[in-house]
Amino acid sequence: MPEQYYRPGERHVGKRVVTIGGGSGTFALLSHLKKYPYNISAIVTMSDSGGSSRRLMDEFRRQLPLGDLRMSLVALARNGALWREVFMHRFESTDEQGEGKGGVGGHSLGNLILKGLQDINNGDLMLAIEDAQELLNTAGRVLPVTLTQTTICADLEDGTTICGETEIDTRGKKNLGPLSPIVRLRMVPEDAPACPQAIRAIRRADVIIIGPGDLYTSLIPNLLVKDIARAVRESEAEKVYVCNLMTKHGETDGYKASDFVSEIHRYLGGRVDRVIVNDGPFPPEVLRTYAEEKSEPVAVDRARLAKLVPNVVIGHFNLEDDMLARHDPERLVRAIFSSEPF
Repeated sequence: MPEQYYRPGERHVGKRVVTIGGGSGTFALLSHLKKYPYNISAIVTMSDSGGSSRRLMDEFRRQLPLGDLRMSLVALARNGALWREVFMHRFESTDEQGEGKGGVGGHSLGNLILKGLQDINNGDLMLAIEDAQELLNTAGRVLPVTLTQTTICADLEDGTTICGETEIDTRGKKNLGPLSPIVRLRMVPEDAPACPQAIRAIRRADVIIIGPGDLYTSLIPNLLVKDIARAVRESEAEKVYVCNLMTKHGETDGYKASDFVSEIHRYLGGRVDRVIVNDGPFPPEVLRTYAEEKSEPVAVDRARLAKLVPNVVIGHFNLEDDMLARHDPERLVRAIFSSEPF
């Protein structure tokens, strides 16, 4: 392969890279990281409470959510477009067979395959994931943050509490008016043990990447597993946090970049070594679209960031010709691994 293919991360060739997150942000990062010769372990949140995952959990009782696991497996897949499409396919829901009425309507085929692999392995999710990794020829490992069924709850400033990842994630879309801020995120049960393989990966890591992803539904839930937060704190790896591009109504209204970092530090119980922050411009039509959802670009408060994190990397990391606010994966990888100022 051409030498320049590896140049953005050449000082980390063969090194152990751990990502911590979930959702579309982790999917995009892993999809690009697999192009480089890293030893990748993706630790994903297990607090999903909606869609196909929710229905499988209801039908089979205590079935752990599979959505973020499936997405990360697909992101790391090297076994061709067909297998990726198979795992990403979602069956249509009909009027007669809605999402709550049984059958495969509305289900992700990948979730069903993972459930089948788990059955074949006598209920062992870790063995099911290993089989899925073999089918997809993944460029790394996917690890659940915990093997215990958990729920996340958000305590609000007005004294009320919202429980369930989906309820927290969607309340801003359901109500565009003023919403009470989140003052504390917690996990039930609070003492959920970490997946041992995830702890092992963190302890052996050279680089730990937290994000990108929704702060309260994709990132912090991983840090609520106490053994995970402790392992990250005690790790000698370089710890990198990728800050969000946009605020999210109902979760991070009015947050500046330092507010995101402060929340990561709060739940981690320690400090990250590097933060990646975007100051790139967005097309007017993108800003209008997000403004309709009460979201805006995250403001970069440089002086406060410099007090929180020893290495602050600020640059144009967003895709400039896209109708959504998303990170440019190539620029992001360069910012994470480059030893030089970006």
